[in-house]
Amino acid sequence: MIAAHDWASFGTITEMTNHWDRPGWTETTRAYYWMLAFPDTPSLIRHARGCQLALQRLGFDNIDERGLHITLGRVGAVHETAATDLDDLMASLREVRPEAFTLRAVPLTASRGAIRYSVAPWKPIVELHAALSVAGAAVGLPPRRRTSALRPHLGIAYCNRSMPADVVREAVRPLRDLDGVDIRVPEVQLVELRREARAYRWEVIHAVELR
Repeated sequence: MIAAHDWASFGTITEMTNHWDRPGWTETTRAYYWMLAFPDTPSLIRHARGCQLALQRLGFDNIDERGLHITLGRVGAVHETAATDLDDLMASLREVRPEAFTLRAVPLTASRGAIRYSVAPWKPIVELHAALSVAGAAVGLPPRRRTSALRPHLGIAYCNRSMPADVVREAVRPLRDLDGVDIRVPEVQLVELRREARAYRWEVIHAVELR
């Protein structure tokens, strides 16, 4: 259901856009984000690499194994957020953290600026985001994105120019027949995010183990 909806949504897009053309982001921007990262998930890394290889003719900016992630929400700019506030945030989250869970990266799809997996089920991600919101609100650092606006996805390549979306759809369509891949989610990370050239990089500031 989720995969079909994501593909139908991409079907309404006529033009791809440059993902990196983002007001407010520069080489010096640093911000805290909630994130799920997967550097130690070989099955996902292999699957993503295979898809990237099949799509290399598009010339997109591939996300390497260090960069595979699901963004849950922005907490705040680094220069506006005190370290003690982050400590309070972690303590608050440990009181409401939900259980660990397993996701499945299901058929490939895309958005205006990226090629990505749909992920399912959404329920544990929504519950985790709600817990982040409760913990953040208690200390004045709620995620900027409301839980109701969350649309979980896992990108594998960023579009770096304007181009017809039909070209991307035709390239992605055969890969939708591939089997999905399971991803265990044992923890959530608070990271300091930055942009380097055409990639996102981060440092993990805190990692909270889920129950």
